[in-house]
Amino acid sequence: MIDCSTCKTNQCYHGKECAKGYDFTKYKNISNEEYKKQENIKILKTASKIEAEHYMKWTRLEEIIGFCKDMDYRKIGIAMCVGLVEEVCTLKKILSKDFTVVDICCKSCGFDKNEFNVPHIKSDRYEATCNPIAQALILNGEKTDLNIIVGLCIGHDILFTKYSEAPVTTFIVKDRVLGHNTAASLYSKYYLRKFL
Repeated sequence: MIDCSTCKTNQCYHGKECAKGYDFTKYKNISNEEYKKQENIKILKTASKIEAEHYMKWTRLEEIIGFCKDMDYRKIGIAMCVGLVEEVCTLKKILSKDFTVVDICCKSCGFDKNEFNVPHIKSDRYEATCNPIAQALILNGEKTDLNIIVGLCIGHDILFTKYSEAPVTTFIVKDRVLGHNTAASLYSKYYLRKFL
């Protein structure tokens, strides 16, 4: 079983075989074939260029903008949570300087949670479910070059990515407790007590 997190030598960082004797040959060969596809190699080269030229200089937002420019993307889709409308308005204002931007709310094409026996947050009221599949289908219809996830719930982000025809990146990961700073749960010794 692969277990890179406990490796102490990171020989792969220097282009050497895995110190634990894991044979990656099959996967390296398959992935090398995939990088022969024009879109894949362009994404890989563009990502590497951004990292090389702007390492520790650019925010994630600047990286997304630079990446989209270098990829010649023109139309950007945003799959948004209804709870992050203000953040999306600001993001859209920034991105619209260079791109055509379309956004779609998670509740678009929503249906009564009772229709599919989906659990409610509060059982005594009507609740519309989010519809990440519809979000993806709508952005597919808009012919976006890249889709950005802003705050979709866990699982909804997975379904959105599964059905999106355009490549997907995440700008904000939903974490209501930690103000959407998911990594904070790994840095706080007080919070880690809950898990460890």
